[in-house]
Formats: sequence, structure tokens, C-alpha cells
Amino acid sequence: MKPASRSLVRAAAVILATSGAFLGTAGTAVADPIPGCTAGDVTAVMTGVSAGMTTYLFTHPDVNDFLTSLQGLSKSDAKKRTQDYLNANPQVRDELTAIRQPGVDLRNRCNIPLKAEIASVI
Repeated sequence: MKPASRSLVRAAAVILATSGAFLGTAGTAVADPIPGCTAGDVTAVMTGVSAGMTTYLFTHPDVNDFLTSLQGLSKSDAKKRTQDYLNANPQVRDELTAIRQPGVDLRNRCNIPLKAEIASVI
């Protein structure tokens, strides 16, 4: 991945993390998963949220530029600047919240911990 692409992905991850959108599955296997909560379901929702964020960023260059400007900052600095930006731009905050809402709904419906990760799947 090119450094610029990696930075954009990191910046998008920061804003999603700040708004609590990290998704994943629990680390232990469950015999009877909740319907609609399989790894495939989680991946489908994550893909939709990512596609929505991509479209939003490319159609809102000011937000894209802001997130890109976070490149190279420490996590805490990036988080603080993101929070300040979203507080100063409530419409952007609301739009990003709407984009990530399917992920929040899935996480709540499927009891997926906020900091869960999909790891060692392959």
C-alpha cells in the first residue's frame, strides 16, 4: 500500500475509532451464533461502512484533507484534533455517525465488544 493510501486509511480509522466504529468478532468460537452475526455478516457490514466512508471522503475534499493532515501524528494528537474538528463541524459528525450506524447496530445486536478484532482468520 502506498504511504498516502496508508495514511488515508489510518486517518479514516482514527475518525471511526473516535466515534467507536471498530468492529470484529469475539476471540472464542460460539456453537450457535446469533443469526446475522457470522463472520460473513460482520465483513459485509464492515465493507458497507468502508464503502460509505470512501464515497464520503472523495465527495467531501475538506474532510478528506483534514483526515489526511493527521498523518504522522501520535494517536492521542490525532484523536484530540479529530474530536475538536468534529465538535467544530457538527454536520460532518452527524454524517459520519450515519455512515457508521450499521456497524454500531451490528455490534450492539451481536454483542460484539468495541475493541474486538478479527485475528488469525486465515
